[in-house]
Amino acid sequence: MDTSQNIKTQAREELLETKLTLQKMQFNRLLEITQAINDNIPIADLFNLYKGMLTWEMRIEKFALFTRHEDVWVCATSAGIEEEEISINIEELLPSYTRRQQIEEPEHALLKHFSVVIPVYHKEYAIAYSFLGCDSLEDSDAHAYDPISLISAITNIIAVAIENKRLFKRQLSQERMKREIELAVQVQNMLIPSELPNNSKYQFSGIYQPHEGVGGDYYDFFEVGGGEVAFCIADISGKGIAAALLMSNFQANLQTLVHRKYLSVKKFANRLNSLVLRTTKGDKFITFFLARYHTRKKRLRYLCAGHNPPFMYTKGKIQRLNKGCTILGIFPQLPEIEFGEIFLDDDALFLLYTDGLTDLKNDNEQYFDDAKVEAFMLKNHALPTKEFNDKLMNEVNTFKGELNFPDDISVLTGRIFADGHIE
Repeated sequence: MDTSQNIKTQAREELLETKLTLQKMQFNRLLEITQAINDNIPIADLFNLYKGMLTWEMRIEKFALFTRHEDVWVCATSAGIEEEEISINIEELLPSYTRRQQIEEPEHALLKHFSVVIPVYHKEYAIAYSFLGCDSLEDSDAHAYDPISLISAITNIIAVAIENKRLFKRQLSQERMKREIELAVQVQNMLIPSELPNNSKYQFSGIYQPHEGVGGDYYDFFEVGGGEVAFCIADISGKGIAAALLMSNFQANLQTLVHRKYLSVKKFANRLNSLVLRTTKGDKFITFFLARYHTRKKRLRYLCAGHNPPFMYTKGKIQRLNKGCTILGIFPQLPEIEFGEIFLDDDALFLLYTDGLTDLKNDNEQYFDDAKVEAFMLKNHALPTKEFNDKLMNEVNTFKGELNFPDDISVLTGRIFADGHIE
């Protein structure tokens, strides 16, 4: 009786010692992972730590850990599976695993290797799936503990740590993007003139509404000297920060060239085209319109480089200023260049705009097209340029309703007084 009792007591002590040893191992493993996370080790090293624990210390023969990378599920680390099998896309099957469960997919080329799946969720969305394949997992008594629970805990800790790292990187990226946008807005504000002239010879007003807070539209007015002024509008392909920075470079080049009065129209256009091409390397292009007006000679010369031809209203009629060349920044040499020349013997109203205006649609899929712009100009040509623009934007907003603007919108409206006075 005493011998039997001693044997039972000894067995209980050995079992307790085994459990304590295993619990200590679990604690040490969790402590090791926590310490690694606190040390901010790279994500790749966390994956390697996870792989080492499962394969070397817990004797898991086959496993695959899937995590989300840029909205695509990828196998972050694995063991015991051939490369061609681990690359099989199982993304459609993953949503069906919402809890830890057994896997029975003997016919599936990849899932046949696994017996257990452990999904890890953050709030309501999955951030990881760990697939395990090991015969010993089914025999919990042999371990005197539940290995799947330990693996589940380790997987959760590592998956959440990786997700937090990614969220932190995303936050840093967003903050950096915010700073870049703020800088680009400052650059943009320096490009777009805050004040335009309103005097006895000419009256100008502008509209600038970027699609993404900052964009690639630009307009300007220059006092060239010698009784000459110039006004322009431009639109670079693309939107956002890159477009704004490219446009700032274009504006600097234009500022230099427009004051070189000795340049012919052909040399001016080719020089500007070369500078754009050097900057963009052919990846972007710019549409552009420039007009120069000599107040004493009452002569207007203009160049339209692939831009929407501006409207000019004078003597009760509208004409389009469409002479020029192709877009800038595509060809090393512009294939054909011409310029328009008009002598003004009466006041003239000019409407320059980017295609964000005429690309605007309403709920009925109708465009605010050139015909609507022309009709608006015929009806409102007598308004001062500021009131003209205000009324134009009111009409545009009414037309689009609740829809968003699809692109940057810029408008430069100018009136030249041929007799040099405001009526």
